[in-house]
This record gives sequence, structure tokens and C-alpha cells, in this order.
Amino acid sequence: MIDTLLFYLDFPFVRYAIIVGTLISLCSSLLGVTLVLKRYSYIGDGLSHVAFGALAIAAVLKVTNNMLIILPITVTVAILLLCRSKDTRVKGDAAIAMVSAGALAIGYLLMNIFSTSGNVAGDVCTTLFGSMSILTLKPTDVYLCIILSAIVLVTFVLFYHKIFAITFDENFARATGVNVNFFNLLIAIIIAVIIVLAMNLVGALLVSALVVFPALSAMRVFKSFFSVTVAAIISVICSLVGILVAILAGTPVGSTIVAMDIVAFLICYLTNFIRNRRV
Repeated sequence: MIDTLLFYLDFPFVRYAIIVGTLISLCSSLLGVTLVLKRYSYIGDGLSHVAFGALAIAAVLKVTNNMLIILPITVTVAILLLCRSKDTRVKGDAAIAMVSAGALAIGYLLMNIFSTSGNVAGDVCTTLFGSMSILTLKPTDVYLCIILSAIVLVTFVLFYHKIFAITFDENFARATGVNVNFFNLLIAIIIAVIIVLAMNLVGALLVSALVVFPALSAMRVFKSFFSVTVAAIISVICSLVGILVAILAGTPVGSTIVAMDIVAFLICYLTNFIRNRRV
């Protein structure tokens, strides 16, 4: 097995997949704890459906670089959901569910009406559940992922304490002088960027797993905001193991990574259960 892994690691596309998978998993897990604690766990799923709808629009318009369409639309919707839903009659989970279902339906409708290939069902399935596209990345895709991931990581480190404050109590954070609206806007933009990047890794329907599972796993064992760091470690390990298993076994990369996240969650859950029984 070791020899087989070393053989595959000689190929650039495998190294690209590992780099991109690690960076995306790291970034998605950092904000996972914040979104779970703010009761926005479903935002990843909703935005991934929006990104799917935007991808359909880009395909219909035959845009060469679909990121020019997907990223602005996803960021705009993320801002509306995370920053404006509190001031509207349609709030929180209802707004996310409405946008999620609507974007998914419109995207599929557009891909059927303005079919750009002879295998619409295959294209939709690939986009929703991921494919081996993570193993066909180009150097430009890797560079773009590195740049955007670096921006996300630096932003999170610089504003860690502010994000911590608005995660637990926005009113208290506002009273201490924190610009809550700005940092909610920042979180919305970051999570939208992460969702768009993660679609290439696991597909639209599985994106939320990268955000939620590592956070929930870490929170089973640790009860402080420090679990953000633990969640990042769990996510990176699951991503690496998932990619390597997918390469060796020939399984879908996205589904394999999510399966590893589920295993990690079960381990953390059992660890917490055993520890509580001993107390």
C-alpha cells in the first residue's frame, strides 16, 4: 500500500488534489464552529445550492471562467442571508430553506431548457455529489485556491477575537464597540468563498458536511471556543485520509471525505459518552 501511495504521489494531479483538499477543509472548519453556535449550520447547504444555480447560469451563458458568475452571486446571497434576514419578515432557517430549494430548482430547470451537453443528468449528478474533478485540477486552479485560502486564513487570524465576540453575544460585542454589522458581513463573504471552493472538492450537496461535521466532532470533546483549532485538525486529517482512500479504492472523492468526517464524529461522540459515564 505504501508503495502504491508513493507511486501515485509522483503524479502532479495527486499533489494538487491534496493541497486543495487540505486548504479547503482547513478554511471550512474554521468558521464551522461559529456557524453552528450562531444556529446557521444549514447555511453551507443553502449557499451550495445557490452556487449550483449560478453554475447553471454560467453554463447557459457559456462563460469561460464560471467563477466570474458563481462567486459574486454566492457572496451576494450570503450577505442577504446572514446580514439582512434579521431585519426581514422571512428569517433565519426559513430564508435559507427558501433560497436553497429555489436556487436548486432554477439551476436544474435552466440546465434542462438550455442544455449545453447530451448528458444533463450526468452533469447535474457530478455537480451535486462531486466527481473526480478534484483529480483533474490545473495549476491555475491550485493557485487560485491557495490565494483565496490564504486571504480567508489571514482574515480569521487577524479578527479572531472579534469573531469570537459576535459568535456568543452580538449585543455585548456591540456594547464593547465591535462593529457587529461589518463582521457579520465579513463572515458572510468568507463562508461564500469557502462554499464556492469546496464545490469542486465534494459537490454542492455535500459541502455543508465540511463545515458542520468537524465543528460538531470537536465540540463533543471540548467545550470552549478552542474547539475551532481542534475542528481544523480533524477536518484536515479527514480530508487527507479521504483523498488517499479515494485514490487507492477508486471511490468518489467527496463522498469518501464526508465518510471520514462521519467516522471522526462517531469517535468523538463515543469518547465524550465514555468520559461522561466515568464521571
